[in-house]
Amino acid sequence: MPIETSNADTIVLHGGSHRADPVTGAVAVPIYQSTSFDLQTTERADRLVNFEEFGYVYTRIGNPTQHVLEERLAAIEGGAAALALASGQAATALAVLTLVQAGDNIVTGTDLYGGSWNFFANRLHQFGIEARFVDPADPDAFARATDDRTRLYFGETLPNPKLHVFPIREVAGIGRGFGVPLIIDNTTAPLLARPIAHGAAIVVHSATKYIGGHGTTIGGLIIDSGRFPWEEFPDRHRLLTGPDPSYNGRSWIDIARKFGPVAYIFAARAGLLRDLGPAIAPQSAFQLLQGLETLPLRIQRHSENAAHVATFLLQQPKVETVIFPGLQTGEVRRRADTFLKGGYGGLVGFELAGGAAAGRRFIDALQLFYHVANIGDARSLAIHPASTTHAQLSPEEQRAAGVTPGYVRLSVGIENIEDIVADITQALGQA
Repeated sequence: MPIETSNADTIVLHGGSHRADPVTGAVAVPIYQSTSFDLQTTERADRLVNFEEFGYVYTRIGNPTQHVLEERLAAIEGGAAALALASGQAATALAVLTLVQAGDNIVTGTDLYGGSWNFFANRLHQFGIEARFVDPADPDAFARATDDRTRLYFGETLPNPKLHVFPIREVAGIGRGFGVPLIIDNTTAPLLARPIAHGAAIVVHSATKYIGGHGTTIGGLIIDSGRFPWEEFPDRHRLLTGPDPSYNGRSWIDIARKFGPVAYIFAARAGLLRDLGPAIAPQSAFQLLQGLETLPLRIQRHSENAAHVATFLLQQPKVETVIFPGLQTGEVRRRADTFLKGGYGGLVGFELAGGAAAGRRFIDALQLFYHVANIGDARSLAIHPASTTHAQLSPEEQRAAGVTPGYVRLSVGIENIEDIVADITQALGQA
């Protein structure tokens, strides 16, 4: 029987139905390195493919190792079900594509990871889907951009690199009035933020970052809250409520009914994952489970160290601006305190008075920090977003996302804080 608890530091170890392997008694989740599974009888095969019974057929669609990861992330986020995928980018893509088709539009905040911005602005356009970008500082902008073909809102809890917390509750409430679900990317604030509790319909993660935590494994997840009333808005969400030709004209609402209010995640799994194939490998799911087990300890240390670094940078004469939720004021600080609990995350941004050239010298001088286009590792990382993570954006798009030419982003690790500060100090001396 699953252990009943709402405490995340217990869920990461015991969440879901896995207690021990039923065959061997292994406590650690086994790696089911199998492409296929014995269907046993033709009658059982009929039940599986017609969604009358839960089980495994082919690892592209589902696998026991993946399933444990999915159960635990759903439990952590307070969702009904989850889907593990090959990358965070795959999670964002499938989360959106499950709800849209040619002629539709989405409304998204401007404060985004560069890869998400590029996918929305360019790749969706290729498919005949419009992305409308609005400033999340004004939640009502989402309402003004909404029309009859709007299928979803999108935002990031703690957008990297701007680090202005998204107005989750406000935008989710606006969306409910129109029948538009809010998808929140919670990659940078796992455990610190619970978007579903504030009204988000769907949560996505790049598990590559803090969940994995060690820079070894690419993966992503979509979590379905199970709370969005798709049936109340059949005209807006015909991809879920209407007949799907892939399954003999059945709707996803009807298909998922036996398993609970999880039509959305069923459509993502048995529809797009089946057809596009960005499946997570069992080995990757296993490694992400190992990272997940220590996430509560690491995210606390990341947050503590980042707060210390932000305060230190604020006192340095060569630093012009420090970007960190714990130093913000006004409305952005209110949102940070409302939606982040237990810390402000592990990311710190700053602008050196010497601009882009000083930023480059600073990064080249670092010795403990790695120059890496990633965040969330146990080790400390640094990057110049304008030339790396957001390089595909135009200068105007970079500014809208919070990226300036001299901006430096630190992903503060869990090393001893004295060593972290020492490295930043010596690098500033050469900037």
